[in-house]
Amino acid sequence: MTTPVTPDLDAIVIGAGFGGIYMLHTLRDRLGLRTRVLEKGGGVGGTWYFNRYPGAKSDTEGFVYRYSFDTDLLQDWDWSTRYLDQPDVLAYLEHVVERFDLARDIQLSTEVTGAVFDEENDLWLVSTGAGERLTARYLVTALGLLAKSNIPDIPGRNDFAGRLVHTNAWPDDLDITGQRVGVIGTGSTGTQFIVAAAPRAEHLTVFQRSAQYVVPSGNGPVDPDDVARTKEDFAAIWEQVRGSVVAFGFEESAVHAMEVSAEERERVFQENWDKGNGFRFMFGTFCDIATDPDANAAAASFIRSKIAEIVDDPETARKLMPTDLYAKRPLCNEGYYEVFNRDDVTLVDIKENPIDAITPSGVRTADGVEHELDVLVFATGFDAVDGNYRAMDLRGRGGRHIDEYWTDGPTSYLGVSTTGFPNMFMILGPNGPFTNLPPSIEAQVEWIGELVRRTEESASSTVEPTRAAEERWTETCREIADMTLFPQADSWIFGANIPGKKNAVMFYMAGHAAYREQLAGVADADYEGFVLSGAGQTASTRSDSS
Repeated sequence: MTTPVTPDLDAIVIGAGFGGIYMLHTLRDRLGLRTRVLEKGGGVGGTWYFNRYPGAKSDTEGFVYRYSFDTDLLQDWDWSTRYLDQPDVLAYLEHVVERFDLARDIQLSTEVTGAVFDEENDLWLVSTGAGERLTARYLVTALGLLAKSNIPDIPGRNDFAGRLVHTNAWPDDLDITGQRVGVIGTGSTGTQFIVAAAPRAEHLTVFQRSAQYVVPSGNGPVDPDDVARTKEDFAAIWEQVRGSVVAFGFEESAVHAMEVSAEERERVFQENWDKGNGFRFMFGTFCDIATDPDANAAAASFIRSKIAEIVDDPETARKLMPTDLYAKRPLCNEGYYEVFNRDDVTLVDIKENPIDAITPSGVRTADGVEHELDVLVFATGFDAVDGNYRAMDLRGRGGRHIDEYWTDGPTSYLGVSTTGFPNMFMILGPNGPFTNLPPSIEAQVEWIGELVRRTEESASSTVEPTRAAEERWTETCREIADMTLFPQADSWIFGANIPGKKNAVMFYMAGHAAYREQLAGVADADYEGFVLSGAGQTASTRSDSS
C-alpha cells in the first residue's frame, strides 16, 4: 500500500495582483488552508508593479477599480482623481496586503517555471526559477490577462545603441525628459504613454500600427465631498455594478441607435464624449454599438469627425482616422489627438510606411528615412490571456502540456478551470468575462473558494470539469462573440496581435451580470459539469462525465 504524501501546502497561488491577493485572503483566512503566493516581482501588485511607464493608469473610474468585499476597506480608502495612476493603484494593493496581514504568505522574487500534476498522489508539484520545489493539493493561477509581453521581432532590434524598453518592464532609472523618444504601438498602453511623453520628450516619434478610436477620459481632480457621497452610496453602486454588463459603474443604455433621429444620436454621442470614458461611450450611449453595423458606423463616424475637428494638419488627421469597425477594446485618454498638433511630435503610419529595420541610431522606415532616437519604447502589448500559461512548463494528467491541450485555442469551463488539470483554478482564464476586472476577479475568487470548500467538505481528492462541460462553455462563448462585431476586428481580444497565433474566442461577452448568473447556476446545481473524485463524490457530480 502506498504511503500518503503530505503536501508542503494546501494551496499555491501564482501571482500577487488583484486576483492572487484576494485568493490568498479567501483560501487562508476564510477556508483555513495553508496557502502561499509565489510572485515573480519584487513586490505585490502584478500588472501595477511592472507597468511603471509614464502615463500608466487605470481607464476604469477609480471608485469601482477596487475591491468591494470589505465594507470597511471601501470606507477607509480615499481617492483624489477620477482615474487612478499606477502609483495610486499599487499603493492601494500594498495597503490591502498590509491590512489583512497577507505579506507573511507571499513569497516575492519567485518565478514559477513549472507545475506538474502528480496523479499518483493527487498533488501539484511546483518548481521555481531558483530551484525550489513545492507540493500542494490546489493550484490557482492568477497570472493576469495582460502580463506576457509581446516583443515583435524587428530586424536590427538588438543593434539599437540607445535604451530599448517594453512598457511592461519599465526601468526605474529611465527618464525620458529631454530625450528623442520613439514609441511603437498605439493601443491602450501606447496612447497613455504618448499623452504623457509628448510634453517631456525633446521629440516624440509615434510609429502607429493601427489608427485607434479614442474618446476623452474626462480625468481630473475629484472633490472630497463627491468622494464622501460616493462612499455613502457604495451599497447601491456595487449592486448596480454586479447587475450590469461591463461593470464600469455607469448605467448602460437600453436605447437602439437607429431608433432615434440623427440629431438625437449626435446629442447623445456629444454628451458622452464630454463625460468621458471609453466603455461609457461604447455601452452608455446606445445598447447596440457593439452589435449593429449601422449603430457602430454612426459611433465611428462621430469619433472621426472629432479627429478632423481637433487635429490641425489634414494629412495627420487622415492617418489618425480609423477606417475599420469600432470593435476593439474601447480606449480613452485626455488629449490624445491634441498631442499631434505639437511641433515636437511626428506621426509615422507604419502600415503605409513600414519599419524596415531598427538601426544603432534609431528606426529606418521603408521610405529610407532614419528616425534618430535616444529611447525606443515597445508599447506592443501582450500575448494576452493564455500567453503566460503556454510559456510555463504546465502539465496536467498524463504529463500533457497545456500548450498541447490548447492546440486549437485556449479553452476552459467558466473561465476558471480546464479538463485534465485537476484541482487547478484560473483567475481570468480563457473565456472569462469581458468587463472591468476587479468585480469579475471577486466573483471568480469567491466562486473558486466555495468549490474548494465543497471539495474539502466532501473529502474528495480532486475536482475538475468534464470535457463535455468545457466544450459547451467554449461553444457558448463563441456563439455570444459571433452576435457582436468584435470578431470582425483584428484585436488582441482574439489573439490577432501575435503573428501565427490561431484566432480564438478569449472572452465570455454576455456581460458581468450574466456571468455571475452562470456561476450561480452551476453552484446551485451542485457544481454541475465538475467531477469530484474520492470519498465524497455524488451522483450529481458524476452525471456529466462524458
